[in-house]
Amino acid sequence: MGAAVSGTMRAGERMDVQAAGAAVEDSEGMKVERSVATLRSLTLEKMRDAILDFRFRPGERLVERTLCERLGVSRSVVREVLRHLEAEGLVETIPHQGPAVTKPDPAQAAQIYEIRGLLESEAARACALHASERDIDALGEAIDRIDAAFREGSPRDVLKATTEFYEKLFLSAGKVVAWDVVRSLHARINHLRGMTIATSGRHETAIGEMRRLHDAIRRRDGAAAYDASLAHVETVAGLADTILGEI
Repeated sequence: MGAAVSGTMRAGERMDVQAAGAAVEDSEGMKVERSVATLRSLTLEKMRDAILDFRFRPGERLVERTLCERLGVSRSVVREVLRHLEAEGLVETIPHQGPAVTKPDPAQAAQIYEIRGLLESEAARACALHASERDIDALGEAIDRIDAAFREGSPRDVLKATTEFYEKLFLSAGKVVAWDVVRSLHARINHLRGMTIATSGRHETAIGEMRRLHDAIRRRDGAAAYDASLAHVETVAGLADTILGEI
């Protein structure tokens, strides 16, 4: 194992973010490695993953000093990353308490699913009518990767493969602007998705829904693809509403 980064860096101390060398990860895999990418980007990725993996629970306070120790970075880096996560909707600042993991609001979540339903169903219809055979095959392969990630018990890989599926769906449909809108909500969508994919039996149900969507696209049935996509979003919206009501 590489040498561990010791302690929190003092304010103003220079950090060579491009230097080679590994950092020993702690038991939660939260230590940030100083390698090729910038320190801020690496820290942001670690924090985002930790929130989406629910190592930080909705509503949990994010104490800067504790984060500095767990991540092995300076307080200035932690503050910048928290500001970025707040812009993404994953962190919120609570008056007199400080930053905390966002607890998704049911009404706002419903709006996110409404936007998803409108945009994804139209993309599914357009994909069925206009996508190339190669793109349609790629959608099937993406579903296979989602299925494999579920079987391996890797929520992070489920989220990654699902994002790849939807990116392919929108771009194959020629819905570039619509994908930009969805991508702007990416972190908040994945926060909700992380909750719904963890529900009992969701693996089989989700894969079944996505394969019905893919089958409709493969048959070039735009109306059926639209309906399958909308049904899928309505299902996960109901699951999220139930989960958020219990938090």
